[in-house]
Amino acid sequence: MTKSTTKRPVFAEIEHWIFDLDNTLYPADCDLFSQIDVRMGAFISRQLGIDRIEARKLQKQYYHEHGTTLAGLMANDGVHPDAFLDFVHDIDVTPVPPSPELREALGRLPGRRLVYTNGSVKHAENVMNRLGITDMFDGIYDIIAADYRPKPDPAPYKDFVRRFDVEPQRAVMVEDIARNLEPAHAMGMSTVLIRSKRYEESPDDDYIHHVADDLLGWLQEILKENKAP
Repeated sequence: MTKSTTKRPVFAEIEHWIFDLDNTLYPADCDLFSQIDVRMGAFISRQLGIDRIEARKLQKQYYHEHGTTLAGLMANDGVHPDAFLDFVHDIDVTPVPPSPELREALGRLPGRRLVYTNGSVKHAENVMNRLGITDMFDGIYDIIAADYRPKPDPAPYKDFVRRFDVEPQRAVMVEDIARNLEPAHAMGMSTVLIRSKRYEESPDDDYIHHVADDLLGWLQEILKENKAP
């Protein structure tokens, strides 16, 4: 069941709907990240010639210090990003159930729908194809487009807005990581946090306008409230 808190209108006059990918477009309990996590460790172990225990320590260290494991590997170990992304995203997406209900809800939103992900376009399309929603979106902005600068670095947000001609005051961003919404709020976007047990956060209420337990439930709720066709 979706639980929402509302501090400002979202639906009226929104022209750009921006969605994170992992644990946002699909439920977090699909747990695709566990597969990615294992493959990251395997990549680091093989690439750097260290055992899996040391590889995992380094993986987490880089994530906390650089925002993504990839950013740390690029900065400290000269890892080529394409090799890393291709390897870690070579996963089984069948835990994600096709969602005609999500497709229907997305189709009723006014304006454009965009994905902004710290993953790759290839990974995004793999997941979105499984959900059955790829053709519902007008564009994907990935870590490569962001010049490998992960959210919440503000610079790629500005590039994203320019690239897709987004007017922030007419945009809403949906994320499962609270800190990734802070730059969006600073630009003038409305923000929606999808709760995830994976992250223990105490988000600043000033930049979180809506909180929901799942994306589909939240979309259905606002569509009903606003009597969208």
